[in-house]
Amino acid sequence: MNPRTKPSPQSGRHIPATWRALPGGIWALGFGSLFMDVSSEMIHSLLPIFIVTVLGTSMVTVGVIEGVAEATAAVVKMVSGMLSDYFGRRKVLMLLGYGLAACSKPVFPLATSIGGVFAARFVDRVGKGIRGAPRDALVADITPKELRGAAYGLRQALDSVGALLGPLMAVAFMLWLAEDIRAVMWIAVIPAFLAVALLMIYVREPEHEGQQEHVKVPFTLAGSKRLSPRYWHVVLLGAVFTLARFSEAFLVLRAENVGLTLGFVPMVMVVMNVFYAGAAYPAGTAADRFGPRTLLLIGLVLLIAADVVLASAHRTAAIFAGAALWGLHMAFTQGLFSKLVADTVPVELRGTGFGIFNLVSGGALFLASVIAGTLWNAFGPSSTFLAGAGFAIAAVIGLVPLHLAPRSG
Repeated sequence: MNPRTKPSPQSGRHIPATWRALPGGIWALGFGSLFMDVSSEMIHSLLPIFIVTVLGTSMVTVGVIEGVAEATAAVVKMVSGMLSDYFGRRKVLMLLGYGLAACSKPVFPLATSIGGVFAARFVDRVGKGIRGAPRDALVADITPKELRGAAYGLRQALDSVGALLGPLMAVAFMLWLAEDIRAVMWIAVIPAFLAVALLMIYVREPEHEGQQEHVKVPFTLAGSKRLSPRYWHVVLLGAVFTLARFSEAFLVLRAENVGLTLGFVPMVMVVMNVFYAGAAYPAGTAADRFGPRTLLLIGLVLLIAADVVLASAHRTAAIFAGAALWGLHMAFTQGLFSKLVADTVPVELRGTGFGIFNLVSGGALFLASVIAGTLWNAFGPSSTFLAGAGFAIAAVIGLVPLHLAPRSG
């Protein structure tokens, strides 16, 4: 047996065991995500502090802005996913989404009121929504089924490297520029446009030879019968997971609340993404070899631990420990959910499947972020994270009876 291959437990076939077997398009998508996340996280690691300290708004406002932004992205993801199925093309929509996000970046440093920030965040999330489902479907389109977990894991890992570099660069530039938040946000504009150029040049959409069936009419309730119960189980579970995992903006604010100096607050996101990036690819390859229930339970246990640590934190070391556990939770669950969606929908409804999943998860994230902000204002930060732990425990209870086996095809 070739030492670089090993049997697939699902099919009995020998599959490549290293990242070298993944298509080049996955690497291009991954590095595009990396550059965009460098830009986004440079801004978003500073945005909660910018909103609260520079613009003088409340914690509830932070929760509402984050929730509306993510819910907007979720609604648009469903529409763009359906359109990518309808036209049988994904790259154009993906590039449109990345382009809109890039164009929104200069608005953040120009904003002088919460309305400007809200508008920029809204456009940024619309862009994310447009690109999300077509990109995730494209990953499945260009990757062999037995390597999907690894493909989603690699894209998530590179995405997380960008999310790691972004806050790290924010810290460096904050120190260099004497904590001039607006100047740092201007620097963040550059990698966003580099991401668009990279994806435009190097991502190739596969030719669907022999695949004549595309969705010729808009998706309807009747058409939902083509989505299996296994798929709807994944959607339900993803929503419960999201209720337990509100916006990472509250990690940043918890660090500031405990006493981390303003210039070093983005280090919380750095720590989270070190662990996310480091574990995402191994967790993705594990998803190709082991059952999803075990990996999801591991992810939930990590999230509960993170919430408990963050709720009881009195020192910055505890905040960093909680952020590390949060990142490990993300690594074990985010790529796995993408694989589960891809495995449980027909190929001609792949974009739609991702769109619906993200719509439901986005609605849950909106609710979770508003609840988090309200609890923080009313009862303090500990209550926010204890509520997250409670939702995670509910997800553990709900996970046991669910059947998550993939489609046989």
